[in-house]
Amino acid sequence: MPRKYVYAFGDGEAEGHGEMKDLLGGKGANLAEMTRAGIPVPPGFTLTTEVCNLYQETGRIPPEPLRQLDEALEVLESRRGKRLGDPDDPLLVSVRSGARISMPGMMDTILNLGLTDASVEGLARQAGDRRFAYDSYRRLLQMYGDVVLKIEHARFDALLSEARQKRGVAADSELTAEDLEGIVAAFKALIEEAVPGGFPQDPKAQLLGAVEAVFRSWNNERARRYRQINEIPDELGTACTVQAMVFGNLGETSATGVGFTRNPATGARELYGEFLTNAQGEDVVAGIRTPRPLAELRTVLPEAYAELEEIALRLERHYGDMQDFEFTVERERLFMLQTRTGKRTGIAAVVIATDMVDEGLITREEAVIRVEPVQLLQLLHPVFDPEARARATIAAKGLAASPGAASGVAVFDADRAVERAQGGEAVILVRKETSPEDIHGMHAAAGILTALGGMTSHAAVVGRQMGKPSVVGCDALRILDGRSARIGEATVEEGDPISIDGTTGEVLLGKVETMPSEVVQVITGRRDPEESPLYQAFGRLMAWADLLRRLRVRANADNAEDASLALGFGAEGIGLARTEHMFLGPGRVERVREMILAEDEAARRAALERLLPLQRSDFEALFTTMQGLPVTIRTLDPPLHEFLPDKTELSVKVAVMKATGQPKDEDGRTLGELERLLARVEELTEFNPMLGWRGCRLGIVHPEITETQARALFEAAAACIQK
Repeated sequence: MPRKYVYAFGDGEAEGHGEMKDLLGGKGANLAEMTRAGIPVPPGFTLTTEVCNLYQETGRIPPEPLRQLDEALEVLESRRGKRLGDPDDPLLVSVRSGARISMPGMMDTILNLGLTDASVEGLARQAGDRRFAYDSYRRLLQMYGDVVLKIEHARFDALLSEARQKRGVAADSELTAEDLEGIVAAFKALIEEAVPGGFPQDPKAQLLGAVEAVFRSWNNERARRYRQINEIPDELGTACTVQAMVFGNLGETSATGVGFTRNPATGARELYGEFLTNAQGEDVVAGIRTPRPLAELRTVLPEAYAELEEIALRLERHYGDMQDFEFTVERERLFMLQTRTGKRTGIAAVVIATDMVDEGLITREEAVIRVEPVQLLQLLHPVFDPEARARATIAAKGLAASPGAASGVAVFDADRAVERAQGGEAVILVRKETSPEDIHGMHAAAGILTALGGMTSHAAVVGRQMGKPSVVGCDALRILDGRSARIGEATVEEGDPISIDGTTGEVLLGKVETMPSEVVQVITGRRDPEESPLYQAFGRLMAWADLLRRLRVRANADNAEDASLALGFGAEGIGLARTEHMFLGPGRVERVREMILAEDEAARRAALERLLPLQRSDFEALFTTMQGLPVTIRTLDPPLHEFLPDKTELSVKVAVMKATGQPKDEDGRTLGELERLLARVEELTEFNPMLGWRGCRLGIVHPEITETQARALFEAAAACIQK
């Protein structure tokens, strides 16, 4: 019996199920599961991740998977009563990727596959709509040319833009059938110019090319970067799903959309998403047309909306989690194209988990497991200080796609965003729209701002997943070139500071100071917990975690303020107080530097005497805050470069003073003093700090340092006991 490589689904029957994500990918497994649950899903079949891995090894799809693909296609044609490429009544299919772990926007999709010069005429006759048929054909040529034949996407866009300008319209949906026939001819000519043989008129050749392109997309640059950022193993591979097309571009009684069963930004229990009438799936996220809020579907196509609400409830009951879904309405008939566990912000994760416990969908244990630690960190991110915000100029407003406040320098290119972030700058990545190629810049940025896109656009979905404040669909943003933009009435050059509020959608000029989040404000006593539903949800989740945990938790804290916050979060002591961190900051670094650079023990002891009161007061404040709970203190364990002058800058300064005869530097130091300082810095420079002064070695060589710290510690403890 040959190994099974292809699994069919549809018409209430499925060979796979929801637990087969390793083999069928998330998309294929969920389509099979929805089919089994009686949800309206267009039929199709899935090639397994094993086929992808075989393709990666050999560069081709082996004969047995190809044979099973042909068999599955025959079954699909029988179910639909149509043949792929039939000139009278063609079957059209979509070809989509689907990895074990969701990677939104990272891999490739092709729609309307099976159209040819002959079958497009049959589709026009069957649909009674020539414009629809040629709109579908131009979409196939554009996607196939880009994804399979590797022709630059912008070349197709330029031809489309030229056609819109010639017709005097703003959207593709306003082009006539005649316009689209001209675009099809132009697209075909472009492909013939770029690729020997042009666009394949054999639908089976189209299908094979599309499947191989999906498998290749597992290793494209953006997918590799996404896996690296999210720690997804390379060897998982992607499945490939071939599914009968349903059409949202058959007039105003047809639509396509994406949505969530709950609000992925706030966790509110409401259908949330966007749709477009007379459109296909990629239109919603492409930014070419502005999508409409999903709530408006209630008035546009009320029966389809009511069915969508009922299906959303069924999906949540079935999967026990918030779902991210895609749908198409074809002439008032609803079809579900995909469901998967929805990406959400940290705020939404906590709210949804606690609400679902109350609704009986999940247990407390499941709620605790479901919220990732990194999502809890998002609840602690700062928000804008109201006073600073009141002084700032609001330049524009977009869609509030991912909550939180961020300030940084505006950067208009993903590569430069990475460079500047690595240089220590906070960056706001500003783009017309983001694409999966921008993933590395989005990861490096403090926040994301786009001119186009809706709440389910690439920038919005990935921003929420990463916990980055994001504002999308900002109509007042105009990218002027690669280094500047207009935001409202203001011109912003690369490097200018801007601020965004992903909770309100506001874009502000300049740097706006931030303040602690709502949860932190409650913990630090600045806000009444009764006035914060978010804190109440957070508190409940943490209380459940306390009931389940087996470990006791202590915090890293180097000062009384951090210790107080740790206590508020439930820490049972300080596991590590790093004394070298107590010496960083204005007025302290200089004293430590004086101690480190001392040339003999007497000078070092004199410097230590001046440090003693500072160290003692730090310890006393820490002990007072902790109220008798255990505190573990580490004596000075310094990476010395944090306290020493920069060797390179010092060398340059000495060289310049020698060359110019300058008697003193800006701090009043003579050349001789600087030369002695440089010699001492060179003497203490560490090639690898871990093999230098760290650990116990500093105290062994200079025991007077440990002696002074021990004295400060015992005197602080004695003072606390007296109190």
